[in-house]
Amino acid sequence: MRSLEELKHQLQNPKSIVILPHTKPDADALGSSLALMSLMKKMGHKVNIISPTDYPAFLNWIHGQDEVIQYTEAKAAEIKTLISESDIIFALDFCALKRVDKLEAMVRESKAEKVLIDHHIGKEDFADYELWSSKASSTAELIYDFIHLMDLSDKMGKHEAEAIYAGIMTDTGSFRFPATSRKVHLIIADLMEYDIDHAKIHRLVYDNNRLKKLQLLGYALSQKLKFLPEYNAAYISLSEKDLEEFNYRTGDSEGLVNYALSLKGVVFAALITEKDDGVKCSFRSVGEFNVNEYASKHFNGGGHKNAAGGRIEGSLESALSKFENSLKEYKEELVKQSELENTLC
Repeated sequence: MRSLEELKHQLQNPKSIVILPHTKPDADALGSSLALMSLMKKMGHKVNIISPTDYPAFLNWIHGQDEVIQYTEAKAAEIKTLISESDIIFALDFCALKRVDKLEAMVRESKAEKVLIDHHIGKEDFADYELWSSKASSTAELIYDFIHLMDLSDKMGKHEAEAIYAGIMTDTGSFRFPATSRKVHLIIADLMEYDIDHAKIHRLVYDNNRLKKLQLLGYALSQKLKFLPEYNAAYISLSEKDLEEFNYRTGDSEGLVNYALSLKGVVFAALITEKDDGVKCSFRSVGEFNVNEYASKHFNGGGHKNAAGGRIEGSLESALSKFENSLKEYKEELVKQSELENTLC
């Protein structure tokens, strides 16, 4: 692993840079990418953000998002050239190259210097430079650190501050998740110096819904939420037919799993969604129940201790059966965690 000081030296001269977020980038991945792109451009670099997929429409307000190149088969040749001819590739908000889907092979084959900036568990050894910490609240927090490590704070402006704020805000659950540290609040205080409208950012992300999205939420909670009190667990399941009925778009189910987790007594929750390429799972927990380990063992996934994801081949019904049966293994642990949640001691 090479020193970030060496990277800092390299960035003093114009480079061709590609920035990659993970598939279906969220506010942390996209906000981090856009903030970094803006700063690198201010330094005189040629910069392209290439997203492996589309992303939620409620992120379209972030400055620079209209410049993001979204992968399609029609653009594959152009994107391969950009990646192969780049000097530096930044990998943001993921730590395993499988998270960039069809771009993985292109990145592996590229001779570009690779820079990893991320906070997820399960890091793959593919980067030349790393700014990685599983204790960080978000990749946006690490981008803020990177800006200062590279002595770029004088180039920070309102647009970069807004993008970083959005990333930290969403990945901390509006500053309520355990990773919301004293450092996070100090960073937010500094970002406020750039005259950002934090209330408006929150509205644009959380209060900017399509009617069909809200109807999907109502349907999911009234018809598809299952509470398993004996395991202190709950889950929501959505079929392809459900998604079609509500004209599903990327981002429509974001945060849905947290409603299941909000049930009194629940310490482990899942959103299990049938897609055309398999069944996607989102897991959330409170306290010491480790959903990163759970996702890795049962659903080919991973992430953080209290927030992880996975994917499994087969039908929705088989995935639901697998989920419910797996809970038997954790019953004692889940009951104990629920008891602990009822006391501050």
